[in-house]
Amino acid sequence: MGSSPTRGTHLPFHAPLTNHHTDSTVCPTDHKHTSSGKPLHADCPGRSYTQAVCSCGGWEMKQRGKGYVNECRKRHLASRAQGPKVLRDLLRLDAP
Repeated sequence: MGSSPTRGTHLPFHAPLTNHHTDSTVCPTDHKHTSSGKPLHADCPGRSYTQAVCSCGGWEMKQRGKGYVNECRKRHLASRAQGPKVLRDLLRLDAP
């Protein structure tokens, strides 16, 4: 797992990840899933999508891919915390 661009800094905004079932109910955090969303908990119907909503009020994402939502969430929070330069640095193709 790579380091987070937001680790170690105080952020005025937050965008927690939440997993949801097909009926849009929140899947409890103690329910574990395979990478494809299949449940590893007997009482769970499985993860249908992952959502992140930022406390800034202007950004949210809802997709089936948990990893994709998390990467977009990190980019958004970094851009809110430190401005456009951080976003440019994150998106550079020639970065080490």
